[in-house]
Amino acid sequence: MKNTINVLKEKVILVGCQFQTDIDEQFYYSMDELASLTKTANGEVVMTLTQKRDRPHPATYIGKGKVDELLSLTEQFEPDIIIFNDELSPSQMRNLSSTLDVRIIDRTQLILDIFAGRAKSKEGKLQVELAQLQYLLPRLTGQGIALSRQGGGIGTRGPGETQLETDRRHIRNRIHEIKQQLSTVVRHRNRYRERRKKNQAFQIALVGYTNAGKSTIFNRLTTAGSFEEDLLFATLDPMTRKVLLPSNYQALLTDTVGFIQDLPTTLVAAFRSTLEEVKEANLILHIVDSSNDDYENHETTVYDLLEQLDANEIPILTVYNKKDQTPATFVPTPNEEYVQISAFSNDDLQLLLNRIEKVMKEVMDHYSVQVPAGEGNMIARLKSETLIEKLSFNEAEETYEIDGYVVPTHSIARQLEEYN
Repeated sequence: MKNTINVLKEKVILVGCQFQTDIDEQFYYSMDELASLTKTANGEVVMTLTQKRDRPHPATYIGKGKVDELLSLTEQFEPDIIIFNDELSPSQMRNLSSTLDVRIIDRTQLILDIFAGRAKSKEGKLQVELAQLQYLLPRLTGQGIALSRQGGGIGTRGPGETQLETDRRHIRNRIHEIKQQLSTVVRHRNRYRERRKKNQAFQIALVGYTNAGKSTIFNRLTTAGSFEEDLLFATLDPMTRKVLLPSNYQALLTDTVGFIQDLPTTLVAAFRSTLEEVKEANLILHIVDSSNDDYENHETTVYDLLEQLDANEIPILTVYNKKDQTPATFVPTPNEEYVQISAFSNDDLQLLLNRIEKVMKEVMDHYSVQVPAGEGNMIARLKSETLIEKLSFNEAEETYEIDGYVVPTHSIARQLEEYN
């Protein structure tokens, strides 16, 4: 399903500073990622300006000489917007805007803008607006002229745009209103989670760095039609669907928002309730784009965020995706349970399902019972609510001999003790 925005692209100049603590490779990958984020926001990069410094300039982030160079580039390329690869302070933003006379945004604002365009659910839209307003609040002073531009464009989209000309009190009131609405939505989500827990279905969560291929894998395994495109943050709202395993057991599979390095703290906080879907999982599928040279940092970013969510104790199966594009130099991370696939290969998807089932059996409890043929209801429940490995009929005793696996907390697990 395509959702390409057919509007005129905005011309963008990217600006980045490499500090003493930044390794060359990581810095350049970060700049490449900023270019990808810009593409996702429908921008076209016309020039990239970088500088090496010990620390950010307190007034303008980059040095005075680079500001002059940026001014010349602005006159030459006439960009619609300049995007900095870091979060600018309110005073830096103000000083740069007055000197360059062009719209300035930072990496945080760019990510917020992309999230604004991707949010579809009520909760997602509220969370984006909350993050936008929390970002905007300390940046109001002295920005009246810049913020009064009501036209569209990168950094101005989304639920928060009508608040740009309001005063602090109005924004604080709106933040309070959103938090109240979100608490209601979160209560509804928690009730839904509790119902799912009562049903005791085995829950699998897809996590991974943005654009690793989570939605493609999700769609191929569930045929759900989640938005899928080669863009960062193509999926924002979580989606849960049933997935049929080789044993005919049905588990629940949840697609989640992609993780990213330097994700704005306001967004981590705002999307905590959405990301907490991961905490409910019995198994995490960590999708990694093995064709990306920076895959190791991507893995680290995901593990760090899982730790923040207190989800690092859940069993993880690492899925290295895009193996058809993976360089020969690729080395899987040691001591991990992993599988290498291409999401577009049916054989690889079957391999993935088999590996998922293998790991599930390690997490679930094994059982072996004999159920009288007359207890059709119990046999039907075992078929639908447990993972059956072997089922045969013993004619002499008129019983079904069933071997399988059950979620330890499932209500049927206690009933199985009666047949031992």
